Amino acid sequence: MADRVLFVCHANLCRSPMAEFLARRLLAGRPVTVASAGTDAIDGLGMHPYAMEIVTDSDTDPKAFRTRALRPEYLTDATLVLTATRRQRSVCTALAPAALHRTFTVRQFGRLAAAAEPPAGSADDSLQAAIAAAALARGRLQPAAPDADDLHDPIGGTAADFRRCAEEIERSLRPLAALIGAAG
Repeated sequence: MADRVLFVCHANLCRSPMAEFLARRLLAGRPVTVASAGTDAIDGLGMHPYAMEIVTDSDTDPKAFRTRALRPEYLTDATLVLTATRRQRSVCTALAPAALHRTFTVRQFGRLAAAAEPPAGSADDSLQAAIAAAALARGRLQPAAPDADDLHDPIGGTAADFRRCAEEIERSLRPLAALIGAAG
């Protein structure tokens, strides 16, 4: 069974769906599946139109996307949980304490993955090896300012705000893709 990355934001309308679609593209060909959910999401809504514009170049039709409310089983089934903010990371670890050591904000994990030593592993455990390598990097980095871990919510903003958010997500996910590639 493939490893799973779960992206979590507030309403599952823009940040986590954009992360899901961007990660799907960046991790294509790897034994990793991606999904998203929202801590305060209403099941069944469509993606925000600006977010949809950003991910239209993916292999999956963004019009078919539907929001999902976060459930504990989503967290326990995930190999890696990446949240938009520290608040959402706290909600996730409160819902599923066993997920604590594999739950990070997107930006936090991006910094750790960028500083990590390439892991040794096989394609079968490449995501676990990437998580372990990023966790080891934690001791070598200076602590970041708290707001450096949060991904700004573009809701209520312009299309350019959504593009900036997507660029930040992609910047944060590239080191993860590189670590998984090094392990597999």
